[in-house]
Amino acid sequence: MLRRLHWFIVLPLLVSQLLACTGTTAQTQSTGVPTTASTVGATSPTSGRVVNLNVFAAASLTESFTQLGKDFEKAYPGTKVTFNFAGSQELDQQINQGAPADVFASADQAHMDVVVKSGMVDPAAPRTFVRNRLVVVYPIANPAKLHTLQDLAKPGIKIVLADKSVPVGSYALTYLDKASKDPAFGATYKANVLKNVVSYEQDVKAVLSKVILDAADAGIVYTTDVTPDAADKVGTLDIPDQYNTIASYPIAPIKGSKHAELAQKFVAYVLSPAGQTVLAKFGFIPTKGSPTGAALPKRPLALSGLIDKPLSVSTEDLPRLPQAGVTATDKGVAPTQDKGVAIFTTGVKSLTKREVR
Repeated sequence: MLRRLHWFIVLPLLVSQLLACTGTTAQTQSTGVPTTASTVGATSPTSGRVVNLNVFAAASLTESFTQLGKDFEKAYPGTKVTFNFAGSQELDQQINQGAPADVFASADQAHMDVVVKSGMVDPAAPRTFVRNRLVVVYPIANPAKLHTLQDLAKPGIKIVLADKSVPVGSYALTYLDKASKDPAFGATYKANVLKNVVSYEQDVKAVLSKVILDAADAGIVYTTDVTPDAADKVGTLDIPDQYNTIASYPIAPIKGSKHAELAQKFVAYVLSPAGQTVLAKFGFIPTKGSPTGAALPKRPLALSGLIDKPLSVSTEDLPRLPQAGVTATDKGVAPTQDKGVAIFTTGVKSLTKREVR
């Protein structure tokens, strides 16, 4: 028996990734966290006084978290977000020494593990919220005439790196290890590059600053550190995927925080579509999709099965299709509005209870 029906299919997760690659935003919600200030419930967490939330965050998050802090304050009137930006290795030490932190956002899992091991963060609390990748930077005038990654090994080049205790410094050493295994670089590549290092810095911003000030011919930073303000002061050499390291950033509230509920709300805000949109704006790689930030391959999306007319839509066409929303509910979580591309099919076959199961 056939029934003529119209099915309404919403594809929020896939489409949000596809639209991200085309510059179109499709807001999705899969974690139950708020999506906008209005749905967050923008009410003062206290009555008659300002609550100060101390967020300890990796230096590479300076620009993006500064914006997120402003947005969070608007969503939660009566809240003041105070940031402590530094190398993750400095931040975990400060937290373990009793510094008044409410939230910790690290540039790697290793330094988050330090505060978990000390008991300052619940083992189940850390959530990866964004990713990043490395790039070589040099002064815009390029005094050392650098054109390839191999040029970093030339004698006399002045290089500045972050210390190996800093996440980006550790990632840089991993890059050198990978490159040295490739005949295109040679087995002595790492050793020759390290001979050219004139200083090891305590955070990634110090590396970038020395390159901008011509105190070094080159440095290795995150792609997100080449902000619009820095873009006209430095040139870049891309590090291909096979040599690069994709940095994963975890975030968690601190145990014993005086503002535990608000700390959890800040973490949720960072993980929400609103927070992820800000991070993407500043060049970070989302936790979903390609780990390198590459665009999804151009291939058709096929819909088939118990329908009379199978449908095939290209990934290029999807962003141009109309969008619609549905209300999603989950036990213990407030209803949320999911948005995605609406695809209509006709002639859907009737399903028996057995088929539905």
